[in-house]
Amino acid sequence: MGTKLYIKTYGCQMNEYDTQKTVEILKKEKNIELTQSPDDAEIILLNTCSIREKAEEKVYSELGRINKLKEMNPNLKIGVGGCVASQEGENIFKRAPYVDLIFGPQTLHKVPELLDQEDKIKAVDVSFPIEEKFDSLLLPEASGPSSFVSIMEGCSKFCTFCVVPYTRGEEVSRKPRQIFDEVARLAEQGVKEIVFVGQNVNSYKYSESGRILGLADLIQISAEINGIERIRYTTSHPLDMTNDLVEIYKYVPQLVDHLHLPVQSGSDKVLLDMKRNYSFDDYLSIIHRLKQIRPSIKISSDFIVGFPTETKEDFEMTMSLVNEVKFDASFSFIFSARPGTPAAKLADRSTLDEKKERLYELQSRLNDFQAAYSKELEGTIQRCLVTDLSKKNSREMQARTECNRVVNFHFQNPNILGKLVDIKIDEALSNSLKGTLFTQ
Repeated sequence: MGTKLYIKTYGCQMNEYDTQKTVEILKKEKNIELTQSPDDAEIILLNTCSIREKAEEKVYSELGRINKLKEMNPNLKIGVGGCVASQEGENIFKRAPYVDLIFGPQTLHKVPELLDQEDKIKAVDVSFPIEEKFDSLLLPEASGPSSFVSIMEGCSKFCTFCVVPYTRGEEVSRKPRQIFDEVARLAEQGVKEIVFVGQNVNSYKYSESGRILGLADLIQISAEINGIERIRYTTSHPLDMTNDLVEIYKYVPQLVDHLHLPVQSGSDKVLLDMKRNYSFDDYLSIIHRLKQIRPSIKISSDFIVGFPTETKEDFEMTMSLVNEVKFDASFSFIFSARPGTPAAKLADRSTLDEKKERLYELQSRLNDFQAAYSKELEGTIQRCLVTDLSKKNSREMQARTECNRVVNFHFQNPNILGKLVDIKIDEALSNSLKGTLFTQ
């Protein structure tokens, strides 16, 4: 019987991927078995995220709860990984001296040896050996019909509001052969959809045999691997939406009709203050080119409301962009200052109430577009990937459309799990769709 591990993941898809890889390494090196309850665990790891406000405090609160378990079981090992670990480092020991090990996003492959360290100072590694991490990753074990594949890590953009370059290091691209081996292994295990992930996934570049490979090349080659029927990628940066990446939508039908392309603001002045290095018109040009090639493509995005230099007029430019592009499901948040970033030092031009009003206006408009797109799907036949049983009804299965909407439908044959099927969309609900399996 293996050592029981409980691992809690915060934040983005990259953290989800890192958690999966940490578990795979520990299963091999430490013969661990996962438990869903921290009460049963002999090792507890927190894979943290520092993007949102008060992220560090949430981690320390969770550690306080876990410490009560350690008081009952002194042999319990507690580890903190991810971006908060990179940001806080050994300071975690000062506030939570019962923690046993600290590791960054790029040192998860060292967790087995860190667990064995008796000297706490030696049980800390928040360095950035990204290539070493990639070289240490095991070939994956599929956990469903869709799987993340990390192709690059870190960020070299240094947007003024973002902590990622400081917690994950600068951009490093993974070797193409490692990527293709992972995709092929997943396909052999029945994975139908791969999601390429990276902090700026479309900045991927790798020089091999005198040729520079980019994300478009990875997409084209992966699409030729037998069994891969869908390809997604996230998260992208507008600066790296190169011509070949736009054009690839012409030639690869496996590339889905959905793109998440964060814009953050529609104001050129605010974009400059954010150091995003593109304009309202630059962003709009990318969207127009994509829609010419794929008229059915849906665009989702990220928005920051209430950036310190944002005025009412700046916000109105964001709303103008939203109304022009008609974004699908998107994420929007009030600006929160991250420690050590340039934007944290800027004087604020608007009150919290003004920011809340702007966020409400933005989210209401985004929700209107999302609801309208869902309504348009009623009566249509959608090709969907069956991913799981429905969370609310055991007699239903759950699938996803190309535009990433959840569809719940009744089923008779459970063997369709993990397969692409045609579903007639009967009803658009607020957060999902209802459908019927379509047979000709």
